[in-house]
Amino acid sequence: MKKTLATASALLAFLSAAYAATVQGTIQAVDPETKSITLDDGKIYQLPAEAAVDQLAVGTRVVVTVDDTTGMVTSIEAAS
Repeated sequence: MKKTLATASALLAFLSAAYAATVQGTIQAVDPETKSITLDDGKIYQLPAEAAVDQLAVGTRVVVTVDDTTGMVTSIEAAS
């Protein structure tokens, strides 16, 4: 019984984990009104409401992590 419970708990933890995609590119546009950025791949990425868009600059190479479930950016870091 304990083994079954442990397996079920592990499976539930795995299923509830957020799936994320990582994209690397150069910022082409920053829209403070919609809290979004456009990368050089032409895609627009939605930032969370609390994001400080004034710290993002066009021409900066970044690594963007996006939650696959919501499509919302979860982190932006300078690309190396």
